[in-house]
Amino acid sequence: MFPAEKALSEAIQKRGEQDLLRKLSLTEKRIDFTSNDYLGFARSEELYKMIEEKTAKNAKRVGSGGSRLLSGNSKEAEELESFLAAFYNSPAALVFNSGYDANVGLFSSIAKKGDTILYDELVHASIHDGIRLSRADTFAFRHNDVVHLEERLNNSSVNIFVAVESIYSMDGDLAPLKEISELCKKHNANLLVDEAHATGVFGKGLAQQQKIESSVFARVHTFGKALGCHGAVVLGSTTLKEYLVNYARSFIYTTALPLHSLISIECAHQLLEKSVNIQNNLVENISYFKQKINGNKKWLDSPSAIQSMIIPGNSEVKNLCKKLQDADMDVRPILSPTVPKGKERIRVCLHSYNTKEEIDLLFKTIAKA
Repeated sequence: MFPAEKALSEAIQKRGEQDLLRKLSLTEKRIDFTSNDYLGFARSEELYKMIEEKTAKNAKRVGSGGSRLLSGNSKEAEELESFLAAFYNSPAALVFNSGYDANVGLFSSIAKKGDTILYDELVHASIHDGIRLSRADTFAFRHNDVVHLEERLNNSSVNIFVAVESIYSMDGDLAPLKEISELCKKHNANLLVDEAHATGVFGKGLAQQQKIESSVFARVHTFGKALGCHGAVVLGSTTLKEYLVNYARSFIYTTALPLHSLISIECAHQLLEKSVNIQNNLVENISYFKQKINGNKKWLDSPSAIQSMIIPGNSEVKNLCKKLQDADMDVRPILSPTVPKGKERIRVCLHSYNTKEEIDLLFKTIAKA
């Protein structure tokens, strides 16, 4: 046994005793209420054929061969960034290998010692990790609380960065982006918006839908959710792009995406442009789901594809999920400490391909349980 393994084993055992042990499992062919494949692009035959045809015409190698700053840059990567900048109405775009890489690279590099990062208390772990790697002063503000944010802004100076998500991944609620944008203008702060769960669900993202994209310092769009592929992009000024190329370590020190991934990203965006009917199916399913909730206060108020029912206690929520899984529905428990103790929940992700009968079955099974 290696010297470190005793400590690792003890940590695993402790987590097991707390009923918090995570394990990998294969996704069986249950009704999908858990994936982030909101529009069904990850299983889309049309998208698969688009990618396959374009790859067959253009792919000459398997891998990129190195980082973008060494041997991994390509005409296709630069053309994709120009395409994404135009698609999302941004001066410039820089592709990262994942949403995690994008947030870590962005937040760890933009703020210096003496700067301030203010962040919504419910932002994603990738933002937290990026913030921890920066040397800035950092303060949370209460979730979606613009009054508390302004109190924080009044006590901040030098370069101020405000970090929010447009749709929050656990509660499914929307950030008050217009109000936050106005506050940032008033206090000369820089707004950063993670659009991971809005991309494709709310068109090209909430900021663009609300026509405030020009007021956002940086937007992060990820492609592994509604767009069904992989990778991410940071959108902002040409200055921001050049800065990240020089200072974002998760961009500089990693092998660039292969051509197949670049093609997949472009094809997914092209399909999104002509998939209004698929997006409308998702909107209809969200509306039907909200009708079925019928004022039940255990369900959080969410207008998005993410719907969460609070079931306090890790054991209790795991038991309910087991009953749903036994009824052939893929629903997963969200346990503390991922969410605060007492806020444990089932998190239901809705998709364009879910049927009303499947949604009815979900509510009938919960009612019986």
